[in-house]
Amino acid sequence: MRREVLHSVILVLAIAFAFLFAKSPFAGYDLQLAGILFIALFLVKRFIKKTSSVFEAIVFTLIVFVIVNTTGGLESQFFFLTYFLLFALSLLLEPIESIITTLTAILFFLIYFPQNKPFDSMIPLLSLALLTPFAMFMGQEYIKSEKLKAKSEKDQEDTFLFLSLLLKNHLKSIKEAIENFMGDKELGEIKKSTGNMEKLIEKFEKENV
Repeated sequence: MRREVLHSVILVLAIAFAFLFAKSPFAGYDLQLAGILFIALFLVKRFIKKTSSVFEAIVFTLIVFVIVNTTGGLESQFFFLTYFLLFALSLLLEPIESIITTLTAILFFLIYFPQNKPFDSMIPLLSLALLTPFAMFMGQEYIKSEKLKAKSEKDQEDTFLFLSLLLKNHLKSIKEAIENFMGDKELGEIKKSTGNMEKLIEKFEKENV
């Protein structure tokens, strides 16, 4: 739980920075900042094999909100990027982290919403709130499907291991029977082992058709 709280705090600070940056004298350098963040993400992923998904979420959150806020906020032609960001966060983060990030974004948009603007200007914000549950649902479904896929691959791996051990034992029995071949008794053991091997192979083929 502490980890989720820490990640949420960092994301909240990232959103706050994006909104403050848009109101600062440096707002004209939004593309340069986005470029620097992309380069930082590229270098980290290039030289650090196991990068945290939270780091990617923070970088994309900064880039999207900086671009949106420096080009008009709710009226920005790039506002649609926040929808893609929501879906990405629902896949990269824990549910509580994604929810807090979305609520923080909505809160800051409300704080910086101009007083003289008509209510119609808030429609993108309402759509953002309505889209959040759907994004969360899709994210959870994706996670479930990935877990089922991993479990299926693990079960298949275990099946291969089990069959290889059984086949190895049967081959060992056949080899010993051949080496100690004295007559019909050993021949019966060979037939029995080969029959068991054939049944195992047929069973495996049926299960994987």
